[in-house]
Formats: sequence, C-alpha cells, structure tokens
Amino acid sequence: MACNTIHSAPSTPAPGPALKGYVRKSETDEILVRDWRNVSPETQIVTLQWPHTHSFYTLPGGATSPLLLTECIRQGLALLSHTVHDIPLDHRLGWEYARTTVARPALRPRSGPTTAELRITHTTVTRRRGGSVHLTAHINSTVGGEHLGTAEIRYTTHPPAIYRRLRREYADAGRAFGNALPPAPPAAPGLVGRDDPGDVVIAPTGTAHHWQLRTDTSHSTLYDHPHDHIPGMVLLEAVSQAAQAEFGERGPVVPFDFDTVFSRYVEFDAPVWIDVAPETPDVLGRDRLRVTGTQSGRDVFRTAVTCAPATTPGAAPPRAT
Repeated sequence: MACNTIHSAPSTPAPGPALKGYVRKSETDEILVRDWRNVSPETQIVTLQWPHTHSFYTLPGGATSPLLLTECIRQGLALLSHTVHDIPLDHRLGWEYARTTVARPALRPRSGPTTAELRITHTTVTRRRGGSVHLTAHINSTVGGEHLGTAEIRYTTHPPAIYRRLRREYADAGRAFGNALPPAPPAAPGLVGRDDPGDVVIAPTGTAHHWQLRTDTSHSTLYDHPHDHIPGMVLLEAVSQAAQAEFGERGPVVPFDFDTVFSRYVEFDAPVWIDVAPETPDVLGRDRLRVTGTQSGRDVFRTAVTCAPATTPGAAPPRAT
C-alpha cells in the first residue's frame, strides 16, 4: 500500500555539529547546508554556505568542480528528508536516478564564502508498508541572483530492518569498509583535471577508454566516515575524471550535465570497471559520453555526461528548463 504525504516541520537544527547526523558528514568543515525554510508544504529553501575554496572541490586554476553543487544537493535532500518528511535518522538514503545540470556561475572562483540557496520541490513522497519511502525532488539553485544549476533526483529511504535484508552480509559499514580493495596506482593527475594524485579516483588498465575505480578510503572528503558501499559521489567523480581523460589531447573540459541511473549498490571488495564510449552530441554540438560502471559482470551505474571546453566563454549550458 502506498500513500503520498508531505509534512511540515519545525525549523532546522543549529548549523555545525548538530547537523552531522542529518547530512551524513562527520567533519563539521564538510557541512555546507546552514538553514531551511518553508515556501509551501511541497517546497523548501535550503540555505548553503558556498565555499570560495575547498580542499577537494576547488580544481587546478581555482575553478570550482561542478560536483560541488551535487554535494550541496545531497546534503540538502538529506536534511529535508529528516526534518520535513519525518524520515527517522536511522533510515538509509540511496539515490536511484540523478540528473544535474550546472551553469557557468557555479564554476567561477569567488573571493570569499557566499550564501547560496537550493529551492527544492518534492513532487512525490510515497510511503510503503514496512517503512520505506520513495521520493522525487526537483531542485533549482542560485547564488546572489545568479543561476547555479538544476537537478532532478529520485531516491529511496529504508528503515534498518529492510536495509539489512537488502544488504545482507554487506549491511555492516565497518566490516564492508574494512574489506575495501587497496587502491590501484592512480592515473596521471593532469590527465583527469587534478593536481594531487590522492584526489584521483580512476586507475589506468592498459586498455583505452577502460579504467578501474580507485577506492582510497583514507580520503577525508570522499570517505569521511565508514560506508557499507561506495558512495555515489565517488562514482560521479569517476565519471568526471574519465571524461577529462577522454578529451585530454583537446584541452580541459567541463563535464556540466550528468544523467545517471544507479542500478546496484557498489561494493568495496570487488573491482569496479569504468568504460567510456561516445554518444551523439547535444543539440548545441557539445560532446556527450556514456560512462558505464560494472562490477562482477553486472552494470552498477550508467551516466550520460555532456562536456564543454573549459576555456570557451559561455560554453556551459543556459538555464535548464
């Protein structure tokens, strides 16, 4: 039996340590959300502190990674799921589909921390017998009146009993985290748009367009606490880096549009392979790639990613409709 309900709730907890449990971050410095307010029962505004620099999401040359906005959205949805939609803190959240489109202002270096906003509208909140909840959210983000990007996210939350049945022997985060394969030697940082080898999440295999995912669980941003499976943000970073490598000889690119289906949990104890293939360019002639992740012979995620030259003014997309 399903029912569609959306609840109002009191204001958010104070920023800082009190938000750790809401946004699934252990380090206070990694918490980007600051507050939220109601617009309607279906729509809330989440306030963010958009950093002018970040140890991971600031790229060589000072530009901002397009995935900073995705991380802001992840935190914003986690916060609202618990505070607005009455989902208990011990439920496990997982994305099933994510389409994010980032505009040029989201990539621009800024002189200091800036307040940004996410306008989040949940068009579906379906509660299943047993406690699982299926949600669909549409997001529009702005900073100082400038458009940062849009997103559509479909995600599910499961109560502990159902999650344990789904994950079986992998449900214990500490054990799964401890079974992570040692990271393979990284790709050359400059090839994938990075300076630090420790920030590289793909490894060469000797075969063109074919990479191995690196799971360096000591990375303080990507793995700031134990996980029972490889986080989606790591997979999207692998997509971004594989796209950079694909166009390396033509110069740096901005992967600005990610259209991703997450089809299975991605485990730490088996290799993950990342394969890249060309797709038909978009209507403006911008390059598109299909990036597929496989593990143990099965697809675990697939992304259609659209890229623009990093040095071309206005190359990032217009405001999405």
